[in-house]
Amino acid sequence: MPVVRRPRVCYRTFHSGAGKGCFSCPSKVGKIFLIPVERYASYDPFAWYYNRDWGAEFHSEALGALRKLAFSRLPQDARVLDLCCGTGDLTRSLAAHGYRVTGLDGSEQMLRFAREKVPDAQFILADARDFQLPPVFDAALSTYDSLNHILTFPELLAAFRNVYHALSPGGFFVFDLNMEEKFRTLWRGAHPVVEEKAVSITRAHYDPAEKIGRVDITVFRLEEHWKRCEVCVLEKCYSEEEVRSGLIEAGFCEIRVYDAQKLGMQSDIGLGRAFFFARKL
Repeated sequence: MPVVRRPRVCYRTFHSGAGKGCFSCPSKVGKIFLIPVERYASYDPFAWYYNRDWGAEFHSEALGALRKLAFSRLPQDARVLDLCCGTGDLTRSLAAHGYRVTGLDGSEQMLRFAREKVPDAQFILADARDFQLPPVFDAALSTYDSLNHILTFPELLAAFRNVYHALSPGGFFVFDLNMEEKFRTLWRGAHPVVEEKAVSITRAHYDPAEKIGRVDITVFRLEEHWKRCEVCVLEKCYSEEEVRSGLIEAGFCEIRVYDAQKLGMQSDIGLGRAFFFARKL
């Protein structure tokens, strides 16, 4: 099922309350490439639905791939950045492995659920295209095609550079993207889900000329009365060559690409999905 995350005002908040491993952002953290953006907050209206049905399903399937690509390379007390952490499903798995985790997301409501799941983690309300953190992280992870929500190459490059400057020397970046096969195969048609107290309809379309996938999501929720929310989500299809060139331009090396299905993600979630690995020297 294609999913979604877009905008509001960009807040640059670099620590949130107490929580283990909190740090203050120093005044100088090296050369950072920030693009002024509206903070990506499209998931706010239906964060409850994502938290209940989508995030856990994806990460239960992706965990095996992440163990191979990331967990196996990290010491137990590693500091890890969970970029576009959503409602904290991956954050919780990382914390359970003993890592010191910082989650970053543009949706205030998604972070509310994440804080409930992982109260000892640090969370930052910020956009992947426009943040700066000191170079203290041993790894950065970004999952569930989060970076496809960045719709232009300059903004994707800005996100890569922001991650690069947040990593310590030798640190690595692992993320997944929906590729052309996914958009052409699965991003089409309508998908209704009817339950006793919730109804959702997703309508997907892919424009191969513009390389843009669009999902219109309608969710009804029964509380005292039925409540309705409408969300439109856009994703950009990047080629492997574009992603590689962006990573190289940002300073990364040792770039590798893995087919998600070959890593064990055998359902439609893995179809047309690629994992990227890149390291900071």
